[in-house]
Amino acid sequence: MSESRKQPESRKQPDSRKQPESRRTPRRTKSEPRTKARRVAEEEVVSPRVSIVMGSDSDWPTMEPAAAVLKDFGVLFEADVVSAHRMPEQMVEFGRAAHERGIRVIIAGAGGAAHLPGMLAALTPLPVIGVPVPLAHLEGMDSLLSIVQMPGGVPVATVGIGNARNAGLLAVRILAAGDPALTEKMLAFQEDLRASAQAKGERVRLHGQS
Repeated sequence: MSESRKQPESRKQPDSRKQPESRRTPRRTKSEPRTKARRVAEEEVVSPRVSIVMGSDSDWPTMEPAAAVLKDFGVLFEADVVSAHRMPEQMVEFGRAAHERGIRVIIAGAGGAAHLPGMLAALTPLPVIGVPVPLAHLEGMDSLLSIVQMPGGVPVATVGIGNARNAGLLAVRILAAGDPALTEKMLAFQEDLRASAQAKGERVRLHGQS
């Protein structure tokens, strides 16, 4: 009788030891999907919101001030060459897919015939800001007229010839419409402009007759 009582006790011990191990295993597997989800969320947060495109790398000196503005306001952006005439298939692909990649505003610079901003505006639902790039002939007037004279229903917000800085600021204002933090940065920027203009007035008034 004493031997039969001891046998059940010896059988219970292996079962009780295995249970904690079986419980720990699913806990490790559950932690992996959470880590991947966090990584995906982080990638979405750091995706660029503005795309700066141009017809050639020679346009970059004109377009760089737009990039500088976006950096100052902490707006992530991408920059690339998308030629409307030399790579039309890639231009169509870029224009149709930009909004699906998280882009919110497109800044497009072009010179001469300057079809890039208008063609992108025809392809994308996003706002397009056109920057006329001045070339050796006609001093950028051909670029300006090519971009600004868009047909009804296909708008391009065109800035002055070579004024990519304003294009960057306009992109920030568009984004700020749904971003309170960016709105505060724009208000601070405008206050700095006001203070700078007032300081210039004070210097000029020194030349006046008392």
